[in-house]
Amino acid sequence: MNRFNQAIRRQNPGRPPVRFMRQAGRYHSHYQALKRDHEFMALCKDPALACEVTLGPIRDFDFDAAILFSDLLFPLEAMGMGLRYAPGPELDWHLKSVADVARLQSGAGLAQGLEFQAEALRRIRAALPEEKGLLGFVGGPLTLFFYAVAGSHKGDVSDAVAGVEDGRFEGFCECLRELLVANIRLQFRAGADTVAVMDTAAGEIPLESFRRRVVPRLAELFADVRSLIPTARFTYYSRQTGPAHWHALKELPISCLGVDWEHPLSAVMAEVGDRWAVQGNFDPHLLLLPEAELRPLLDRFFADALTVSPERRAGWVCGLGHGVLPGTPESNVRLFLNLQRELFAA
Repeated sequence: MNRFNQAIRRQNPGRPPVRFMRQAGRYHSHYQALKRDHEFMALCKDPALACEVTLGPIRDFDFDAAILFSDLLFPLEAMGMGLRYAPGPELDWHLKSVADVARLQSGAGLAQGLEFQAEALRRIRAALPEEKGLLGFVGGPLTLFFYAVAGSHKGDVSDAVAGVEDGRFEGFCECLRELLVANIRLQFRAGADTVAVMDTAAGEIPLESFRRRVVPRLAELFADVRSLIPTARFTYYSRQTGPAHWHALKELPISCLGVDWEHPLSAVMAEVGDRWAVQGNFDPHLLLLPEAELRPLLDRFFADALTVSPERRAGWVCGLGHGVLPGTPESNVRLFLNLQRELFAA
């Protein structure tokens, strides 16, 4: 079993695996070269291109796990909302009222339109060295809802926040449920070791709404997938959340909790490391700094990680608190990886 799979089982005895969110993307010269000849949609939907984008940083930086290069909004396209990139994502229409929910298409059969993700994963798995892990991913129901209402999870999202309580979120989830389950099932059957459920909007709503509205929907999602694939393992990433949010998830069958950079890694591990593996959580903004300024911050981050007991570190997936930002120097990515390997080699 490779070190990534050992870590998400909290059984890794050696160096923690490293994988970054958005490790394949705009900062990377390999991606930029492909983007010169191909539109973003083609890079996602052509399985051969998606495989090549995914494998680029594995070859170049030797990350310990690959994550499918795709976009979390394709289920919304499958539900009839349209999707284009100009260059950011744009939908043809949004959920502005409860009545708009009736415009959504639903059903597991819609996942046939996402088969390109499964084919890309099969190609990646066939080309990936055995010692590397492989992740699929989907957007969490809340985050997909925010995009369906507001087109984003940034800026003015007050209408999406209101929609969590006014019936739109409930109706949206009913339409999404079978499609998302089928999508996750496709990814596992194509070779994913774990599927990451990305909930970047989790911290945008009140904690009580998260507990009452979001957690039950996540519980349904995981239970439905587990009924089809009992061994399924999930990584759940939430942003702008803290211990109260994490404890609201305590009954869910997730294997790994991804967290942002707002809490020291040692504190996160102390809080939840006896229940889940932890992914994260260096601040990706700091990778934009000159090396002379970045180096002491990396030293401090890894020194904090070294205060965590080896037993708890057996469940650490080392990485960032969110995705690699455009403009990040590749040399800083190498610095992170090289330092981590030096410090944790023993």
